[in-house]
Amino acid sequence: GKIMWMMYEHPECKFEDMAMDFMDIRKRIFTFPEMGKKAYFVAVPTSSGTGSECTPFAIITDKETGIKWPLADYALLPNMAIVDADNCMTAPRGLTAASGIDVMTHAIESYVSIMASDYTKGLSMKAAKLVFENLPSSYENGAKDPHAREEMHNASCMAGMAFANAFLGLNHSMAHKLGAFHHLPHGIANAVILTRVMRYNAAEAPVKMGTFSQYPYPNALHNYAEMAKYCSIEGKDDKEVFENFITKLEELKDFIGVKKTIADYGVDEQYFLDTLDEMTEQAFNDQCTGANPRYPLMSEIKELYLDAYYGREPQDYAVL
Repeated sequence: GKIMWMMYEHPECKFEDMAMDFMDIRKRIFTFPEMGKKAYFVAVPTSSGTGSECTPFAIITDKETGIKWPLADYALLPNMAIVDADNCMTAPRGLTAASGIDVMTHAIESYVSIMASDYTKGLSMKAAKLVFENLPSSYENGAKDPHAREEMHNASCMAGMAFANAFLGLNHSMAHKLGAFHHLPHGIANAVILTRVMRYNAAEAPVKMGTFSQYPYPNALHNYAEMAKYCSIEGKDDKEVFENFITKLEELKDFIGVKKTIADYGVDEQYFLDTLDEMTEQAFNDQCTGANPRYPLMSEIKELYLDAYYGREPQDYAVL
């Protein structure tokens, strides 16, 4: 929808000029043309997932190279969003699962983002709680539980509002490349690496690197635990709460049929290994990486991909 609107307004524009690496995000290398002269942009979501009806982001795939590029500019923000659950009542289970777990990923990543604020965190927390409470029934019962459908639709939009302002992180960077290279549905690509990236981000002693000065020390573990507590997950300290959060997320993924590894989705091993370095480099350069609470090394991203493909136990990334 956003891309079609963009081309309707400005057919002379070239996508290649709009794409940029995340390190360039503060020194914009392209000025979007003014939008809204020809058309008033009304976005009507038909799945409970992306939240793009209220975000300044769009994703395009370069058919020649296969690269998925996120475009980020507030010129892409719709003028109006109509969030009506009637439009998603009969969504099939596969779409409900993939889009629903995408909402959870948006909520979690935006909450621990280094650009999160008091204004975004409330939206992130409520969205995550709504997903825990409503995705199982939405998946299981569909239109027979219209309340769950409506709550998931609301959660999707709220998480979109959160990451429109706080941005996302490494989970989405890696998922974009799994989708582009191996054609996993976006929500599934997020889900299959979600808890692994959370463990990676929650390390207490990451390599001391950072792109933003307002991030002086590791605080992702505390933030994950804070969100989990809001979702009624308990424990004696942050570490235990975090572990219980991981367990609850894995239970949710199991319920909606998310498989355990990338290999389980039929991705050819040799092709996966052949594309691994390219995926890793592109994930590092993805715009979402800049807001991740832990600044990743490419070697660490590569290990995360391998862990998620083979189902290996996470390495101790803090000492790589």
